[in-house]
Amino acid sequence: MSGPELITLGCRLNIVESETMRVLAADQDDLIIINSCAVTSEAVKQARQAIRQAARRRPGARIVVTGCAAQIDPASFAAMPEVARVLGNGEKMRAERFAFEPGERADIVMSDIMALRETTPHMAAAFSTHARAFVEVQNGCDHRCTFCIIPFGRGNSRSVPAATVVDRIKALVDEGHQEVVLTGVDLTSYGADLPGAPTLGLLVERILTQVPALGRLRLSSLDSIEIDDRLFALLTGEQRIMPHVHLSLQAGDDLILKRMKRRHSRAQAIALVERLKAARPEIAIGADLIAGFPTEDDAMAANSLALIDECDIVFGHIFPFSPRAGTPAARMPQLDRATVRRRAAELRARSLIRRAAWLRTLVGTSQAVLAERGGRGHAPNFAHVAFEGEAPMPGSIISTIITGHHVDGLTGRAA
Repeated sequence: MSGPELITLGCRLNIVESETMRVLAADQDDLIIINSCAVTSEAVKQARQAIRQAARRRPGARIVVTGCAAQIDPASFAAMPEVARVLGNGEKMRAERFAFEPGERADIVMSDIMALRETTPHMAAAFSTHARAFVEVQNGCDHRCTFCIIPFGRGNSRSVPAATVVDRIKALVDEGHQEVVLTGVDLTSYGADLPGAPTLGLLVERILTQVPALGRLRLSSLDSIEIDDRLFALLTGEQRIMPHVHLSLQAGDDLILKRMKRRHSRAQAIALVERLKAARPEIAIGADLIAGFPTEDDAMAANSLALIDECDIVFGHIFPFSPRAGTPAARMPQLDRATVRRRAAELRARSLIRRAAWLRTLVGTSQAVLAERGGRGHAPNFAHVAFEGEAPMPGSIISTIITGHHVDGLTGRAA
């Protein structure tokens, strides 16, 4: 094996950071890096499972645990006998942190994440397993949603200067990438900490203007209340921006939204989607939704369920509520787990019905599919496409006739 083994859990930002760590620790062949997630209790459990499995598979390797779960509860990971070192999110972008000899006890290398004022100076130099390139433009979050522990794992919001972002994207395009995804913890807060407080819309405009060879730009999750007129115009009018908008909605009931400390209302979410679809009908809507938030009754749950149809959510990311120690929601009256699981299943089922109806409408259309590994790819609207016949070269954009659909996506053949 050449270089470290990376095991990445959680969000797209972790994917970016894992690729950076792969470069930073390129000379560490005996290293396994677990880049953890803390968004739910289940995510933390998965990190522990990954550590144990890695140790059984490669008993001589040094295991480093980093990411949000490690940042929030480092002692619990350091106590695992399989772990050689625990790195905070502020330390994992420093190459020297990966060059060490394991001691008898795992050491913790961690600083105050809330004291960070800048983003990492490193940006991934290669994306060896991804046709799409992911570029970190923002990290951290200044909001304090009552269910979310992530600000304590990522720190406060901080942005990458636009010139750095543009240079990175130019380099990626020169390396052959045709699609770039902008990522962040709270992407729509981009720029508030930079001189002049540039917005995400201004950053996108600058990228499109200064990197004319970039064919496709995609944005990761957006906070619906922070989509201003400039960003809205770009999402609906700029063909180089892919017609797929993923919204951080979380719930469809106003009282639950208030208890979550979200900043939008149900009516505002619905109105935004109506405006998006009216201006660009092919836009596909994705959304995060939490099932079984504390105090949620049947009527409130029904409002969230109905939101899937009212906002035409075809990519529903459904999370059963998971109380995270240290958050206000963990101190609220909890629902029993069976109810939480049942409501999550109902949201998933409704989302799948909505997606299937949408996928049916795409059969017979022509889609410019970005080919990925394994004979698969994604259409501009992010529909998953499995190619019939010979698999095209990963990274190429293939004009594809959609021939059928199934529960997970579409099938198609090169036109």
